[in-house]
Amino acid sequence: MFEQLTSAEQYEKTIGQDQPVLVKFYADWCPDCKRMDLFIGEVMEGFNSIPSFSIDKDEFTDIASKNDVMGIPSLLVFQNNQKLGHLHSANAKTPDEVQAFLEPFFS
Repeated sequence: MFEQLTSAEQYEKTIGQDQPVLVKFYADWCPDCKRMDLFIGEVMEGFNSIPSFSIDKDEFTDIASKNDVMGIPSLLVFQNNQKLGHLHSANAKTPDEVQAFLEPFFS
């Protein structure tokens, strides 16, 4: 569902796409990230055409900092190297919150 980004170059190429893309910032140790993983698949079924990627905040601290990712999980939408939206971890705790965030960009 989420393609793993493993380099800064891959991240830059991803966010430069002409279509909106979703990038999930997470960490392996994060309990809220694991909680989101329990429901994100079901939410994403309603948005199956969204190019979706994930990036480890701890491995790419500069990228996370540049995008004001303070808490995880955070969902960011990018298009043409511009951040269009940012769902901070405090507001990403339920399927309804995630769906409401995605709808304006991908409906």
